Parts: sequence; C-alpha cells; structure tokens
Amino acid sequence: MMASTKRKSAPSTEKDRSGKKQKLLKPNPSAPIIRQDEPAFPRGGASVLTPLEQKQIQIQAKDDVLFEQSTGKRAPNNEYEDEDEENEAEVLNQTEDAAAKAKRKPRTKSKLGNTGLVQNEKGVRIQGLSYKRLVPGSLVLAQVAQINQYDIALSLPNNLTGYVPLTSVSDRLTNKVERMTEQDEGDVQSGMGHDDSDTNDLDLESYFKIGQYLRASVISTEKDTAQGTKGRRHIELSINPRLANAGLQPSDLIVGSMVQASVKSVEDHGLVMDLGVGAHALRGFMSSRELGPSAEKSSVKEGAVFLCLVTGLSSNGSVVKLSADPQTAGNLKKHHFLSDAPTVDCFLPGTAVECLVSEATPSGIVAKAMGVLDMTADVIHSGSAASDRDLANKYPVGKKIKGRVICTFPDVEPRKVGITLLDHVLSLKSHPTLTKPETKDKSPTEALPLSTVIPEAKVVKVEPGMGLLVDVGVKGILGYVHISRIADSKIETLSQASGPYKVGSIHKARVIGYNYMDGLYIVSMEPKVIAQPFLSIDDVQVGQVVKGTIQKLLINETGINGMIVSIAEGITGLVPEVHFSDIRLQHPERKFKEGASVTARVLSKLPAKRQIRLTLKKALVNSDDGIWTSYDMLKIGAEAPGTIIKLTSSGAVVQFYGHVRGFLPVSEMSESYIDDPQKHFQIGQVVKLRVVSVDPAEKRMIVSCKTPSISDAKQRDYLQNLAIGSFISGTVSEKVNDEIILELQGSGLKAILPFEHLTDGSAQKATSAAKRIRVGQEMNELMVLKKMEGKRLTQLSTKPSLLRAAGTGKLVKSFEDIHEGAEVDGYVNNVTPTGIFVHFAGGTSGLLLKTQLPEENSSMQGFGMRKNQSISARVLSVDHAQQRFLLTLKPKMLAKAEGSEPKVSSSSLTDGVLSDPVDEVSTSIDDFSVGRLTKARINSVKETQLNVQLANGVQGRIDVSMVFDDLADIKDRKNPLRSFRPKQVLSVRVLGIHDSRNHRFLPITHRGKAPVFELTAKPRDLESNDLDILTVNDVEVDSVHTAFVNNVTEDSVWVNLSPNVRGRIKVLDLSDDVSVLKDLVKHFPIGSALRAKVTNVDAVHSRLDLSARSAGSTTPFTFNDLSAGFVLPGRVTKVNERQVTVQLNDKLWGSVNLVDLADDYRKADPTIYEKNQIIRVCVTQIDTPNKRILLSTRPSRVLSSSLSVMDREITAVCDLAVNDIIQGFIKNVTDSGIFISLGSSVTAFVRVSDLSDLYLKDWKSHFEIDQLVKGKIIEVDTAVNHVQMSLKQSHVDKNYKPPLTFNDMMFGQIITGKIRKVQDFGAFIVVDNSANVSGLCHKTQMADGKAPDPRKIYEEGDVVKAKVLKVDREKKRISFGLKASLFNSEDDADVDGKDDAQSSTRMVTRDYSSSEDSEVRKIEEMLAANVGGESDNWEGLDEEQNAESDTHIDDADAGGVDINGQSTQDNEQQGLNAGGFDWTGGTESSKSQEPQSDTDAEASNPKKKKRRKAEDRIDRTGDLDAHGPQSVADYERLLLGQPNSSILWLSYMAFQLQLSEVDKARDIAERALRTIHIREQDEKLNVWVALLNLENTYGTDDSLEKVFKRACQHCDSLDIHERLISIYIQSGQHEKADALFTTALSKHGSASPSLWVNAATFYLTTLATPPRAHILLPRAMQSLPQHTHVDLTRSFGLLEYSSPNGDPERGRTLFENLLSTFPKKLDLWTVYVDAEIKKGDKERLREIFERVSKDKWKKKQMHFWFGKWAKWEESIGDQRGKERVEKLAEEWVRRQLEQGTREE
Repeated sequence: MMASTKRKSAPSTEKDRSGKKQKLLKPNPSAPIIRQDEPAFPRGGASVLTPLEQKQIQIQAKDDVLFEQSTGKRAPNNEYEDEDEENEAEVLNQTEDAAAKAKRKPRTKSKLGNTGLVQNEKGVRIQGLSYKRLVPGSLVLAQVAQINQYDIALSLPNNLTGYVPLTSVSDRLTNKVERMTEQDEGDVQSGMGHDDSDTNDLDLESYFKIGQYLRASVISTEKDTAQGTKGRRHIELSINPRLANAGLQPSDLIVGSMVQASVKSVEDHGLVMDLGVGAHALRGFMSSRELGPSAEKSSVKEGAVFLCLVTGLSSNGSVVKLSADPQTAGNLKKHHFLSDAPTVDCFLPGTAVECLVSEATPSGIVAKAMGVLDMTADVIHSGSAASDRDLANKYPVGKKIKGRVICTFPDVEPRKVGITLLDHVLSLKSHPTLTKPETKDKSPTEALPLSTVIPEAKVVKVEPGMGLLVDVGVKGILGYVHISRIADSKIETLSQASGPYKVGSIHKARVIGYNYMDGLYIVSMEPKVIAQPFLSIDDVQVGQVVKGTIQKLLINETGINGMIVSIAEGITGLVPEVHFSDIRLQHPERKFKEGASVTARVLSKLPAKRQIRLTLKKALVNSDDGIWTSYDMLKIGAEAPGTIIKLTSSGAVVQFYGHVRGFLPVSEMSESYIDDPQKHFQIGQVVKLRVVSVDPAEKRMIVSCKTPSISDAKQRDYLQNLAIGSFISGTVSEKVNDEIILELQGSGLKAILPFEHLTDGSAQKATSAAKRIRVGQEMNELMVLKKMEGKRLTQLSTKPSLLRAAGTGKLVKSFEDIHEGAEVDGYVNNVTPTGIFVHFAGGTSGLLLKTQLPEENSSMQGFGMRKNQSISARVLSVDHAQQRFLLTLKPKMLAKAEGSEPKVSSSSLTDGVLSDPVDEVSTSIDDFSVGRLTKARINSVKETQLNVQLANGVQGRIDVSMVFDDLADIKDRKNPLRSFRPKQVLSVRVLGIHDSRNHRFLPITHRGKAPVFELTAKPRDLESNDLDILTVNDVEVDSVHTAFVNNVTEDSVWVNLSPNVRGRIKVLDLSDDVSVLKDLVKHFPIGSALRAKVTNVDAVHSRLDLSARSAGSTTPFTFNDLSAGFVLPGRVTKVNERQVTVQLNDKLWGSVNLVDLADDYRKADPTIYEKNQIIRVCVTQIDTPNKRILLSTRPSRVLSSSLSVMDREITAVCDLAVNDIIQGFIKNVTDSGIFISLGSSVTAFVRVSDLSDLYLKDWKSHFEIDQLVKGKIIEVDTAVNHVQMSLKQSHVDKNYKPPLTFNDMMFGQIITGKIRKVQDFGAFIVVDNSANVSGLCHKTQMADGKAPDPRKIYEEGDVVKAKVLKVDREKKRISFGLKASLFNSEDDADVDGKDDAQSSTRMVTRDYSSSEDSEVRKIEEMLAANVGGESDNWEGLDEEQNAESDTHIDDADAGGVDINGQSTQDNEQQGLNAGGFDWTGGTESSKSQEPQSDTDAEASNPKKKKRRKAEDRIDRTGDLDAHGPQSVADYERLLLGQPNSSILWLSYMAFQLQLSEVDKARDIAERALRTIHIREQDEKLNVWVALLNLENTYGTDDSLEKVFKRACQHCDSLDIHERLISIYIQSGQHEKADALFTTALSKHGSASPSLWVNAATFYLTTLATPPRAHILLPRAMQSLPQHTHVDLTRSFGLLEYSSPNGDPERGRTLFENLLSTFPKKLDLWTVYVDAEIKKGDKERLREIFERVSKDKWKKKQMHFWFGKWAKWEESIGDQRGKERVEKLAEEWVRRQLEQGTREE
C-alpha cells in the first residue's frame, strides 16, 4: 500500500526535477502499470516493488519519523489515502487507480544530496462510475433495460444497474397511485371488487420502452440484507423531473441543453410538460412532431417521462419548447450541443458538450469545458476498451471533441463530470449498430439472447486488473468478462501476452446480461455459471420438468398452504397447496422438509412479476401427453391432463399450462347422469380430458371426460337430425328430484322429462304419474320439446295439450308460427311480478302481462300459476322487429277493448256500421270512398296536420298542404293552422287511407282494422269532383309550389308539397336575408309556409331539391359564373386561427383570411364564427388555375362601401407607397426577418435591423405568426412585387422619443422602473423606457422609518417609482430613493412641468388612461366579476379618481344571469363593478360616514401614548401620491392601514396578474382570507369570488374545484353556487354552468325559488332548450313550500313572454291557471296585462280588460284598472277605444251608486 501512495514532501530545487530521475519518473503509456507476469501476492514473501520504490519508501518513512520527533505532531496523511481503500472488485477503476498512482509516484532525492521529495503537480484524476462513488444526489444518464410491474430497471454506465420504483417516476403517476390506493381501501371497506381498468392504466410498459434514455437521480445505495448475510447491492433511483433536474434554474434552460420532463397533459397539438424547474408558471411544450418516428401522441399518457432537448423558448420565457426525438437530439451536426453556457449547472447527464482535450492516458481522457469544468472519460467510455488505437494519438492535447455527459460526482472537489465518447450514446441510439446483414435490424438481445452459451469466445483485449474483452460472434458488439467471472477460483492478474487468458485464446463462455450504456455483453466464463440450467426466469419454459430444492414452507392459520422451491440460483417457484400431491395430504410437513430435493413441472410463469408456479403432482410431472400452453395449438380430439380449479352446478373450470383453461360441462363429465359435480369431483383433482370445441380468438375451450367411443360424430349427427315436435322412444335410466332421466334408443343420448310434463293436470296428478314410472321402463310417444346441443341433452314432454297441437299441426316451433289472434298451447316457464313468461317448443317465449290475466288470478300469489304448468292463450300482438309477442287469457272482445287498438268495438268496424257520423248521412264505413265529399270534426290541431273524426271510431287527418289553395290564403305563415279550433266542423273530401309507416296515403283497398282516412279541405278540391293530387312525377324543374316545413336540420329544411311529396331546401336557399338563417327554428318553425321553386327532381328516389330565394338568386352558379364583387351568403364549415372556410353551394368553397375579416384589424378574430353559421361574404379574388376563391367579410364590402375603414384593403403592390403607415399580420418568421401579410396576395418583408429601435437579443421571441403589427413602407418595387417595411417606433410614431440615457438623468427627477436585483444593502432599479439605465436604492432610502430588509419587501421584477437623489457622472452611478416622504404633489407638478418626456414613464394611474392601464383594469374586472358586499376605499385616493374608476355593466351585456336579481344600473357607489356584480353589493355603505381609518379616531384622543401610536401607524402606511399604489411596497403599506378592505386586496391581485404572476396572486388571495377579520364576511366573500374568477381564468378544473369546495365550507353554499354559475355563464362555459345548476338544484332547490327561475332562464335563453326549462316548474313546486308557488308560477309565465325562445301561449296558460285559482289578485292581472302589452295583441288585451271589469272589485281597484286600460288605449292611438273605456267606467260608477241606494 505504501508503494502506491504519494506523500507530500518539502519543496525541492529545480535541480532535483531534472536529469535522469526526471526521465525515470515519466510514465510510459505503452507499458503495463504492474508487471503482468508477477502475481499480486507472490509466494515466499517476494516483493513486486522495484529497488527504486523501496528506497523511496525508506526515505519517506525516515522523514515522517523526523517530522514527528521535531514537531510532536503526526505526519500528514496522503490526500488520496481514502481512495486507495476502494474495493478491488470495482468494475472499471483498478486500471485508473493504478495509472493515477503510477503518475503520482514520489520522486527520489537527487544524487547531489537533496533531502526533500519532489512534489508532483496535482492533476485531474480519471474516475469511472462505481457503486462506491454513487452517493445520494448523484445524477446519471441511464437507459431502460427492463420494465417490471412495480419498477423499472435502468442500465447505468460501467456495468451498474439501478431501479426506479413506481412512485419515483413523476408527480402525476404518484398521484394516480395514491388515488388507486385510496379507492382500493374504500372498496375493501365497502366490500366492492377491484376495477382492473386503473391497473391496466398503470402498466409501465405503456409509459416507457426498452432502450429509452433517461436522467436518474440516486436516492440510496444501501445493501439489501434480505438477500443474504453478505447483502446485495441495491441502487434506488428517481427519474422525477424535480430531482433529475436538480440544480437547474430557469435561466439555465438554453437551446441545446437537455432537460427531463414529465407529461402534464395531452393537448390537440402536442404535450404540456412539467419540468420541475423554477416556479409553476414555467412549463414545457412538445409538439406532436417532436415525439419521434416511433411514438404516437395518442399512446402517450400523463405522467410519462422523457429526456428532452431544449429547442427554443417563448417570447416571455415561460414556455420551453422541447423535443424528445432521438434523431433530433442525437444529431450533433446541427449544433445540438453546448460549447458555452451561463453556468456549469447546465452540464447535466444527457447534455452533449464540446470540450478541449487536456490529457490522454491509457486509462481515459481528461478534458475541459469553457476552460473551467473538468470532464473525464474512463477506459470504457473513452472507447479505449473496444479499440486498439492509442488514445493519445486519437485525441491529442488541444483537440476539440464532442461528448455526452453521463454522470456527476457531487462529493468531488474541484467539480467534474463524467462523459462518454461512445457513438451510440452520442447519437442517443438504443444500442450500437450491428454490421452483419442478418442482425442489422435486430437488437443486441435478439441477436444474442441472454443465457446463450458461446462455445468459442475469443479474447481480443486484456485490461489488467479489470477483465477481458471477448468476441462473442456479434459483429459490432464485444463481450466483457469481469476478472471475478473468469473462473470459479480467484484470478490475481491478467496478461496481454502470456497466461491462459492472453489475447487470442479461446474459451467457453455464457452471456449473462447486456449493458445498454456501455454497449457490451456481460459474459461469464465460470464453469459453474455455464453449467447452471437457468440464469433468469425467461430461461424457464412452461411445462418443463425441473429439479429443485425446497427453500421455505409457507404457513398460515390453516397450516401449510404452499412452498417455495429454488430451481436455480436466484430463481424460485411457488407450489400451491393443491399441487403438493395427487391426493390431499393431511400432514404435508412430514413429507416436505426445507432443503429437500424435489422434481416439479412448471405450470405457468409471469415474467413481469417474476413469478413461477410449479406442481409436484405425479400425474402431471410424469405425464407424457402434450403440453397445452396456447389455444392456437389445440385441435379437436386432442387429449391431455388438466387440474380442476373451480366447480359449479353447470360444470367445472379446468386449468392446463400457462393461461389455457377449459370448461368441462356436466354432460361431459361422465356417461352416467351427474346431478351435482361437487359430489364426484374435487378442486385440485387431475383428470384426463379431450378437446370437444375450441375458439382461439375468444380463448374458449370445451373439454370432455367421456371416452371417444360414445361421444362420436354419429351421436352429434343424430342430435342435429332430431326435429322439434317429433316423437321418439327412450328407456328410463334414473329418477332425480322432479325429473326423469331417459336414454334415447339407438343413440345413447340422455334426455330429461320433468314430472310436470307428464300431464296437463295439477302438481299432485303429475307426481302421482311419475310414481308409476319405473327405472328401466321403456316409454314411447315422447315428443321432442327442446334440444340443448351444447350439453348433448334433449328435453321431452308428454303433455296431452302439446301432443294434440303437434298432431293437428298447431304446435308452435319457432317465432314464424306466431300469428296475431291465434290460439296457442304452451307451458309456464317463469313468473314475475309484472307477468308470466310462457314457453313453447323450440325455446320460443311469449309474455303474458298481469293486465291480460283474469281478475281472479290477479290477486293470487304467483297469479295462481306454477312452473311447467300447461296454459292455452291467445296471441294479442306481435312485434316482428324485436321478435316478441304478447299473450292474453281474457275473452276476445274484452282484450281488444283494453288493448292498444282504438276504443271502437271490433264488430262496428268489421260490420261497417257507423256510429254518430259527423255528416249525419253516412251509415257504413264503405261510404267513405275516394272522392266522397263529407264532413269531419276537428279533434286536435297540430303544426302540420288537423286530426279529425268522421264518426265514432273513424279517424282522419288533413295535412297542412291540403288545407289552402294558395300561399296568399294563409294569414299567419309561421302557423298556418292557427285559425282552426277543436270541435270545428269542416267539409272534406276523401283521398285514401293514411299509411303511418311512410306518412303517405294508400287506396281504400289497403284498409286495416282501424283505418285513418287521408282527407283534403282545399276549397278547390271541394268544388271539383276531379281530384288532382300532386305526385313526384307531376313535379317539374322551375315549377313554383307552396311548401310547408316538416323538419329542420343543421344544413337544410324538409318541406311537404303534398302528403305524398316531400322535398329539401338547403339552408343557403331558404332566404335572401342572411339574418334569418342564423336561427332556422325561430324563423322557419314546423308547419310554417313558404313559396319554393323546384331546382332538381329525382323521381326514382322520390327526392326533390327546392329553393325559397328570389327568382334572380335562385339560379345555381358555378365557378365560372363568379366574379370579384359578388356578395353571397355562405355557411361556415371550418374555423382556425388564420382563416374561415365558407361553403357557397354544393360544389364551391372559399376562404376568408385575416386581412379580409374586418375593416379594423384589431377586431379580426376568426374564432367569433362558429361551424354551420350563415354569414354574408364578398368575392374578392378568383384564382382560376388553382380553383381557389378568396372571400371577405369586411363590412365595407358586404354591407356598404361608405362605412368607415380603419385598415384599408390592399389588393396589389401598386396600392402601396413609400412612407405609408399600415398594419398587417405576421405571416412567417425566419432567420433573416419576418414576412407580414398586408393583403390576400401582398406580403411585405421586414429585415432584422428594421424590427426595433432597441437591440433585441432574442428577437424571435418578440414576434409570432398571426401577430398584428404596425409599420412603415420603406421600399416598393412593383416590377418584382417586392415590399419592404420597418417596424421601428421611430419610423411609425411621429411623437417618438428616444429612450432615456444616463445623461438624461437629473437630480430630483422622478422615474418609474423595475427591480433588477435585490441585495442585503439595497435594490438595483432599471429605469423604464431607457437604454438599460440602472441605479441603486440603498436600504436607508426605502422607508422613512427604520431601514427595512430589502429582501422582505421587494422582489425581482417589482414595478416601483423612485426619485433620483444623486448622479455620479464620473463613475456612471445613480442613487435612487423610494421613501414616501420624497413624493409630494408639488414635486410631481415640478417634475411634470420640467420634463414632459417623463409622462411616458408614468406608473399605472387609477384613471386607467393608457393601454397598459386598460389591461390592469380588465384583470381587476375579471377578479371583481360577481363580487358583492361592502368594501372600504383606499386611503389617500381622492373622490374624483374613485368616481372615474366606477364601471357599470348590465347583466344582459355580460351574457349571464343576475342570480340575486339586483340591478346595478343605478348604482352610483364608489368601487369597481363588473359582470353584473359590484364591489359594494348594491347597497349604501354606512361606513362612509365613519372615519376612514382607525388613525382618524385615535388622533382625536388626547392621550399622549395613543397619539404616538397613531403617528407610528401613519408613518407605516405612508401617504401615496395621487396615482395610487405603484409597487408591491405601496400595496403592502396600504394593507397595514386597511387589512379588511377587499377592494385593496383584489387590486393587489390584479397588479400581480398584470405582471403574469398568477401564483403570487393566489398567495395574496390566501393572505387576504387569513387576514380579513372573521366579522367581515362580505369582504371575505368578495375575495372568495375573486379567487374563483382567477382559477376559472388561469387555473385548472382541479384547482377551481378545490377553491369552490373550500368557499362552500366558509361561506353560504347557495351564494357560492350562484356566483360560480354566473362566472361560468359569463365565460361561455355553458356545459359547466349546466352541471352546476343541476347540483345546486338538488342541494338548495327546496330553499331558493330564485334558483329555479334562474335555471329556467339559463335553459330557455342561454341554451335555447325550452323543454328542459318547462320541466323545472313541476319539480320546483314539489320541492318548494306552497306559499311560494304563486310567485314562482308568475315568474315562469313572465319568462315565456320575455325570452326569445319562450312560448307566449304557454305563458298565457300559466297565468290563466293562476287566475282561475286566485281571480281576486289584481296584481296577477296587472302582471298578465303588462306581459300581453309587450306582445301587442290588441284583441286579447281588450278581452282581458273587459273580463276584469265585469267582476266585483273595490272602488280603488277599479279606478286603477280603468285608468290603466284608458292609458293603454291612448298609447296605441285608439281614441274610440279610450272613449269606450270612459263610458264603461261611468256605467260601473252608476251601478255602484244604484246598488248603494238600494242597500240604504
């Protein structure tokens, strides 16, 4: 040990470092470090040290003794002493250590007598990764080597392997595991089973793939003592990005670096990634194209982890663009490596680097990155092990090389990392490329599987002290034999040229593994390893007989239930208790002892779980039959033994090998009848089975125990030829329970005959008949009732009723034998509470409902029926589509009267006698012949037809198309049949019989049992005897007809021209007015009439195409008919961020680009259009060669050319001129500049130098595609259509002022800026709108009182206002002050007057005057939406500014529902108001009359002590200037004085959101909830609502749900539900609002009538779903107290009047029902009248007024009523009506006077 150490000596002279000894100490790279022919521990005590080394040791020992004697201290230890204690078994380090030790050999004294040793210059030690060098926190590049069920095995460099548990993958995956665990615990407690769907979702093979590169962090390197006394080394790793990216800061994420990321969510265009770096706002995004060629986005799951290349950053740096494509990240030719970085923390494992070689030795390479970071490549990863080339020649000093970082050494100083130069790791390939053609497309483990024995492995290189590199026969990959795996005995040394393991020697070897990172096979030449039968579980084959040793007996409360058997080193299998022996052992512990040898057979294995199941059953171990391991290998008739694992009443489940199972039916268990399989078989029994049928696709198999001589093809053929209803004979073989078992003569088949099928009589009679039957008796005339071919069984019957039916041919054998009205014989199969299922022969089944039973049976238990009882019934109805039919036991007449047929007796229709005909002339139904003129009475009025009655039981219909002669005859085209009333009698003419199947009419000859006559009421048809009914063949193109709407779809309207003729009108052909096409249901309701022109006739398919547009626009146009300037309606078919695709007709489409969307480019938003929306467009350009049409939706194009145009239309380059200021959209961003779209065919180019007046370091991050920019035309070349622009503000803005410079800074000047950096002594401030001018604000200038800690009150990025205190021109330094006392109105006025340029640098003011201020205002409005309650105003803000900040937004404008029913239009209070809810809650605050702060009250107190306290508080808060709070410090000072002010807290949140600090805004809200006093519930509610708004806008569904649940716990739950519903509505999330309404109604519906009204308003108005709104009223009346029903019904009635989707007729019905119950409630009459006044139906209004005036009312009430009536008559301008009202009033007064006189 001493020979290899280096001790520090006294300094030597230069003379000592020269001469022969200097040359002697120089290492020779080509010579071995230790002589290979000498053993490490030679016999006889010989030494391997040279005489020179022995002399050096003696001198060093002498110096140590002299040092200790003179100083009394111990000689200093060697700095590398600990390293020399490394374990000799480390894989790759002995050669490195030997080389390093040789290099550090101490120098001897010179011959001139120098006494000190020469101190060698300390170099960088080349260290390979080893188990001992791995410490917690180490980062390593790894590859996935194996994927198990609960962990992943990773290949690490230098033949190391680590494991990643399931919970160390990512936070998402960990949360999923926790949820599953909680669910499993809940399932166990509730007794529910486990759902395997989640388990399948956690299959790690769907998250990772073999060979995938990952960065891992070492968690622990403890030894697993459970593996034995010595313990097995276990490396636990984590690939969680939070740990794998440890040390990385957001600024370190530069292009070319590698970062580990987990999938946070899968979006349409890519993946949102979690980096685990910095704040939560930093996230990654990976496009779908960057996943790599072998990955699909659809297969990527949340929680998956990828090692990604950083390809770019977003403009604000919050989004990192990533790529996980190995071809992209591994392509170092495209500069995907780092040669420079902001910090050395960027050089983490996985990152490719460019470094400079500083030293090359046989043990590896030393290099430096950026001249400061040491990098080493050991003997394996430098490529030296697999190459004969000298590293010094291959990598000379000073050469630039590219490597990839593979590990870090956290405990080594100075800092260094390990790199690799191996080609497959550099290119991120999963393995080295195999060069042989036959193995080119294979992986290394496929080319040479593990456990393969190599007969001749040739040694190609010897690494002394390490091991051997051998040729294993795979070209391109070598095998590595560690020195400990060369032989069973210990090998001391290895030699290149001598010994049994020299280069070129041949040995037998075995592959035991493969290391993906090293690219080497792991090989062993130990004879004991080569002789082992199995090395891994994959070597074990299912069905193989193995020898093993009992390792452990498993014991539970019942005894021994299994044993563990070792079949090889590290491989064990489980023998279940049922597989101990062929028979069940009472005392298995007596037969099986630990350590005993056994012979077993492998039943199955699960490699993922590393589980093997074995059997010791001799019947299986010694069996020579086939081994069934797959369903595909099975054939019918094959035989093999199987083990019964489950018994049921119908059979047994049998287990074979692997996952092959079969079902053994009862009928196949034995030739004799088996009643209960459990009496004859037991679980664990081995039976020999034969395959009867197998379905490999479904993995199903039927097996049999019967001998093939009985169950042969002849028997199957006999059963197949046996006909239902035929008669056979059989011999009774057994009587079991209630059945007789027979053997059919001539076949050997079994048949069953239930006792109940012996007779039609009672149960006692059937039992008596069965007793007379003996075993062995032959029975004849047995009818085949049912065949069960799967069970080889037949059911028989001797029921006389069934035998008679078979004899007469009336036996029901299938569904085709069922006919309506037929009498059928069957038997009861099952009795249910609702009816009886009746079976017939062949398994046909019918249902006998409870209502069709005789009355005496309905009250009996089981309806007086028993199973298998004979029953005769009549078929009531037949459903051929569903193959079902109903039966009845009632008499024929009664059954039809109660059935589904019309309520007319069958005899009246059959006999043709009419009852009470409407025309009073017709006597028989035959009188209604075609063309007969008669009368009909209207029963009901529908949208498209009149249902009429010709006589009792004789119905008819009049289609709406058969009522009017012409369109002009229709008064109300939207409801043509409105003028008809029920019970009205019409003259009609008979057309035929209506066919309900296709809604057409048929001739009279097709009359059914209950015919419906098709009639016409057209005056023209009534007058003429010749009926001319329109048919499809009569319709001609261009003919015009009156059409009636029958159905409305998204893209068309279906209309009827006559009862037999139906056509379609496409939405674009409905009207010339595009506005009516936006709501087809409203403008074209069902039944409405319109005039249409036929455009196409398809008589073959009875299809018509029509158009309702004007004559000039009806003509269809083609591509050639179009020209620029055409204005056409179109239907939106596709919308994206760049354009809108519009369909003009069936064959023409066009697109609207961004520049053609609006006259003001700021309003150009394609997303405002929805699919299928009808819009008006103008054709701007036609590209004939490419068949493209360009459209425009500019109002100046489609409406009027006189409209103002903000951004003029550019159609050609000639429309532009130099110096024009124009706006456009960025079309493309390239390295040389950006292209801007100015028109559909005009594009301008902007050079990089013309982008900005300031220098932009990362200019691409400031621009993105489709961004609106404004620039100046600087060059126009019409010859080549070239336009060049400039975006510089100095070119665009006439009032442009250059940025401030240092020379512009003046003493006393007030500026605004941002905190650049915060230190203990102060903060550095960068001045806004300056050329990076910055200065220092010392902490003593931050506050008027005691100097605060700057780090506590300021953060980087805070916006502040400061005052210049000092300008040092010489040193270029500026001193700022932030004290509140530095700012007063006089100073501000002076500064504003002196320097107008400073106006542009002003902070945000509360009047919201600038564009940036409006952004703050928008954020504050978002937070304040739906906020109510009282709130104090800011201290220091004057009333004028508070008034200016007030905003009023009506509920209707906000698009939501006013949950509280409060109006905010008249609210003039101070505070913000947005989204229909204000900050003050809509009530006058009583606090406005109180002192504005506690300091006012305390200042009036004469006590000196309190006055001093008040002064302290004033000094803490400070006096803000007139512009309000401008920084974090300002808000914090204000909050000290007003901690309960919600408006201040919300403004603070808005300030942070304006800076994109969402997390800080959340924290402020949480602080507010903790700080605001518990009594201030309204203030807390405001903060809760603001937090809900914030999460809805910036958060996720989960975060919003959490805040919502917390808010419901702390505030009124109903109030929070209503606020969140309103938030959803205002943000357009109607589905969520719908779901929350449902929840709120179920929770709070019994206490809040307004909630029901709001829900109805939402459904009726917002969602336009009237049916959902209509069903709410009856639900509400069931839930709410009775005293609320009147107001609730009134509100619902008013809603029908006020909503655009409401039905006024329904509203009238609601009011009429109310008034019929409460006729004396004048307020209801008033509301009713007001609703009708808005509708404007004069006749109905006068009717209501007169109805009320005729009742008895009080004088005051009648005075009000007549006054309201007269006022309405006057408002409509009807003077005569007003006079009539006055006359009625006079008459009422006179009657009252006369009545009073009579009473007196």
